[in-house]
Amino acid sequence: MESTNRTAVISEAAAAADGQPVSAEPEVRYYRRFTIGQRYLHGFLAATFLACAVTGLILRFSQTAWASTFAGMVGGFGTVRFFHLLNAFVMTIAFLAHVFQVLHRIAVRKEYGLLWGPNSLVPSLKDLQDLIAQFKWFFFRGPRPNFGRYAYWERIDYWGVFWGMAIIGISGYAMWFAPIFARLLPGWSLNVALLLHGEEAILAMGWIFIIHFFNTHLRPESFPMDLVIFSGAVTEEELKVRHPDEYRRLVETGELEKLRVPPPPQWLKNFGWGFGSLAVAIGLTFVTLMIVAFIRE
Repeated sequence: MESTNRTAVISEAAAAADGQPVSAEPEVRYYRRFTIGQRYLHGFLAATFLACAVTGLILRFSQTAWASTFAGMVGGFGTVRFFHLLNAFVMTIAFLAHVFQVLHRIAVRKEYGLLWGPNSLVPSLKDLQDLIAQFKWFFFRGPRPNFGRYAYWERIDYWGVFWGMAIIGISGYAMWFAPIFARLLPGWSLNVALLLHGEEAILAMGWIFIIHFFNTHLRPESFPMDLVIFSGAVTEEELKVRHPDEYRRLVETGELEKLRVPPPPQWLKNFGWGFGSLAVAIGLTFVTLMIVAFIRE
């Protein structure tokens, strides 16, 4: 780090000697956190989940005035159901593509670091220790925990997708292709599928629209919008503050500079602001409508 700072000072001195303007502010370094493939995957999952959530809530609370209004705007509940199934299919394809990629990286490319280690999303004892330490920090009983590449809530978010896709997906396809499933399973199982699909979907929406949005965008260090999933990069300062253990590990192993990338273009930041703000607005609006509908039932 000291050699880097000396290099910057020498470069500025050389620029001044040539009569070139010298920047008054230190250079902001960016480092890659997510690959473009991971960002596209998140985009597909986020967009299709939002579409499934909105259309699903309209179908679930079809007796309410707001659901009838939204359905009327697109041509009726039949059209709403069509878009619900279409987005469910696209989301399933994106999810299965991710599962296939992970299995390929583990089985073929031997990237066992996906199962354990600093880059793994598999929960570990440290996550429990970080959770306990953070609650102590909340009540001024200890220091804030130092997170690695992923914090415990990020692992919960990730594995929540698997749980949700298993329950919501299987039950949804059972209802979609009911004649086929009715030949393989007893009739009452379709009633169970309907119950599981609706209740698990509401749980997933509540988690994403409240917990996930807060952890991602509304925490003090992220408010009002965390653009990393759109740009794929974080500044050096963000990496130090949010993931200090990862920053220290990357510096010690000499891997930090390998991850350095150019600053994200302004249009990408604008897109992140637009898409993120729209997603948060839609999520909070429909979770409010859902709560009101439950109260009035």
